Amino acid sequence: MIAPCGMNCALCSAYLARQHDLRSQGIMSSYCAGCRPRGKNCAFLKKQCDLLGKGQVEYCYQCPDFPCRNLKHLDKRYRTNYRMSMIENLEFIRDHGVAKFLEREAEKWRCPECGGVICCHNGICFECGLELLKAKKKRYRWEDE
Repeated sequence: MIAPCGMNCALCSAYLARQHDLRSQGIMSSYCAGCRPRGKNCAFLKKQCDLLGKGQVEYCYQCPDFPCRNLKHLDKRYRTNYRMSMIENLEFIRDHGVAKFLEREAEKWRCPECGGVICCHNGICFECGLELLKAKKKRYRWEDE
Protein backbone atom coordinates (compact mmCIF):
# COMPACT_ATOMS: atom_id res chain seq x y z
CA MET A 1 0.00 0.00 0.00
CA ILE A 2 3.01 2.32 -0.16
CA ALA A 3 3.14 4.21 -3.46
CA PRO A 4 6.49 4.96 -5.10
CA CYS A 5 6.12 8.64 -4.09
CA GLY A 6 5.94 7.70 -0.39
CA MET A 7 2.17 8.00 0.02
CA ASN A 8 0.70 5.45 2.40
CA CYS A 9 -2.44 4.66 0.41
CA ALA A 10 -4.04 3.02 3.46
CA LEU A 11 -4.41 6.52 4.97
CA CYS A 12 -5.98 8.08 1.88
CA SER A 13 -9.58 9.29 2.01
CA ALA A 14 -10.47 7.52 -1.26
CA TYR A 15 -8.98 4.22 -0.04
CA LEU A 16 -10.70 4.48 3.35
CA ALA A 17 -13.99 5.46 1.66
CA ARG A 18 -13.78 2.28 -0.40
CA GLN A 19 -12.85 0.14 2.60
CA HIS A 20 -15.82 1.48 4.58
CA ASP A 21 -18.20 1.71 1.58
CA LEU A 22 -19.14 5.30 2.38
CA ARG A 23 -21.44 5.62 -0.61
CA SER A 24 -23.79 3.04 0.91
CA GLN A 25 -23.86 5.23 4.02
CA GLY A 26 -24.88 8.35 2.11
CA ILE A 27 -21.43 9.95 1.86
CA MET A 28 -20.44 10.63 -1.72
CA SER A 29 -16.73 10.07 -2.08
CA SER A 30 -14.33 8.79 -4.67
CA TYR A 31 -13.04 5.25 -4.21
CA CYS A 32 -9.52 3.96 -4.79
CA ALA A 33 -7.84 0.61 -4.14
CA GLY A 34 -4.37 2.20 -3.93
CA CYS A 35 -1.73 2.96 -6.54
CA ARG A 36 0.03 -0.39 -6.65
CA PRO A 37 -3.09 -2.61 -6.47
CA ARG A 38 -4.61 -0.62 -9.35
CA GLY A 39 -1.41 -1.05 -11.36
CA LYS A 40 -1.00 2.72 -11.57
CA ASN A 41 2.49 2.68 -10.06
CA CYS A 42 1.98 6.25 -8.76
CA ALA A 43 -1.12 8.35 -9.23
CA PHE A 44 0.78 11.57 -8.54
CA LEU A 45 4.07 11.27 -10.40
CA LYS A 46 3.92 8.45 -12.94
CA LYS A 47 3.12 10.69 -15.91
CA GLN A 48 5.90 13.08 -14.93
CA CYS A 49 8.66 10.51 -14.40
CA ASP A 50 10.09 8.19 -17.03
CA LEU A 51 11.68 5.91 -14.43
CA LEU A 52 8.36 5.37 -12.63
CA GLY A 53 6.41 5.16 -15.87
CA LYS A 54 8.67 2.37 -17.13
CA GLY A 55 8.84 0.62 -13.75
CA GLN A 56 12.60 1.15 -13.41
CA VAL A 57 12.37 2.26 -9.77
CA GLU A 58 10.17 0.90 -7.01
CA TYR A 59 10.38 4.04 -4.86
CA CYS A 60 11.36 7.60 -5.72
CA TYR A 61 14.32 7.52 -3.31
CA GLN A 62 15.97 5.09 -5.74
CA CYS A 63 16.15 7.80 -8.39
CA PRO A 64 19.41 9.74 -8.86
CA ASP A 65 17.34 12.96 -8.89
CA PHE A 66 15.66 12.27 -5.52
CA PRO A 67 13.95 14.43 -4.49
CA CYS A 68 12.96 15.83 -7.87
CA ARG A 69 11.05 19.07 -8.45
CA ASN A 70 7.73 17.25 -8.89
CA LEU A 71 8.16 15.29 -5.66
CA LYS A 72 9.14 18.47 -3.80
CA HIS A 73 5.96 20.15 -5.05
CA LEU A 74 3.82 17.19 -3.96
CA ASP A 75 5.62 17.05 -0.61
CA LYS A 76 5.00 20.75 0.04
CA ARG A 77 1.28 20.32 -0.67
CA TYR A 78 1.02 17.35 1.66
CA ARG A 79 3.06 18.98 4.45
CA THR A 80 0.93 22.14 4.18
CA ASN A 81 -2.51 20.56 3.88
CA TYR A 82 -2.30 17.03 5.25
CA ARG A 83 0.40 16.86 7.94
CA MET A 84 2.45 14.33 6.02
CA SER A 85 5.75 14.47 4.15
CA MET A 86 6.32 12.17 1.21
CA ILE A 87 10.05 12.91 1.27
CA GLU A 88 10.30 12.09 4.99
CA ASN A 89 8.36 8.87 4.36
CA LEU A 90 10.72 7.86 1.57
CA GLU A 91 13.83 8.69 3.59
CA PHE A 92 12.51 6.57 6.46
CA ILE A 93 11.75 3.67 4.11
CA ARG A 94 15.22 3.97 2.55
CA ASP A 95 16.92 4.02 5.96
CA HIS A 96 14.75 1.54 7.91
CA GLY A 97 12.71 -0.50 5.42
CA VAL A 98 9.01 -0.80 4.65
CA ALA A 99 8.19 -3.04 7.64
CA LYS A 100 9.49 -0.46 10.16
CA PHE A 101 7.75 2.31 8.22
CA LEU A 102 4.43 0.47 8.43
CA GLU A 103 4.90 -0.04 12.18
CA ARG A 104 5.55 3.68 12.62
CA GLU A 105 2.57 4.60 10.46
CA ALA A 106 0.22 2.28 12.37
CA GLU A 107 1.12 4.05 15.60
CA LYS A 108 1.14 7.57 14.18
CA TRP A 109 -2.26 7.29 12.47
CA ARG A 110 -4.10 5.11 15.04
CA CYS A 111 -7.35 6.57 16.32
CA PRO A 112 -7.12 7.13 20.09
CA GLU A 113 -10.87 6.50 20.43
CA CYS A 114 -11.36 3.16 18.67
CA GLY A 115 -7.98 2.05 17.27
CA GLY A 116 -9.09 2.57 13.66
CA VAL A 117 -7.11 4.46 11.02
CA ILE A 118 -7.08 8.25 10.94
CA CYS A 119 -7.29 9.63 7.41
CA CYS A 120 -4.30 11.75 6.41
CA HIS A 121 -6.50 14.03 4.28
CA ASN A 122 -8.89 15.18 6.99
CA GLY A 123 -7.81 13.79 10.36
CA ILE A 124 -10.98 11.75 10.78
CA CYS A 125 -11.26 8.09 11.73
CA PHE A 126 -13.60 6.38 9.29
CA GLU A 127 -14.47 3.79 11.97
CA CYS A 128 -15.86 6.13 14.64
CA GLY A 129 -15.92 9.59 13.06
CA LEU A 130 -18.32 9.29 10.15
CA GLU A 131 -20.72 11.83 11.66
CA LEU A 132 -17.87 14.34 11.67
CA LEU A 133 -17.13 13.52 8.05
CA LYS A 134 -20.79 13.94 7.07
CA ALA A 135 -20.85 17.36 8.73
CA LYS A 136 -17.64 18.66 7.13
CA LYS A 137 -17.93 21.24 4.37
CA LYS A 138 -14.45 20.52 3.05
CA ARG A 139 -13.88 16.77 3.25
CA TYR A 140 -10.22 16.99 2.27
CA ARG A 141 -9.05 19.41 4.96
CA TRP A 142 -8.24 18.84 8.59
CA GLU A 143 -10.43 21.69 9.86
CA ASP A 144 -13.40 23.54 8.46
CA GLU A 145 -12.64 27.23 8.07
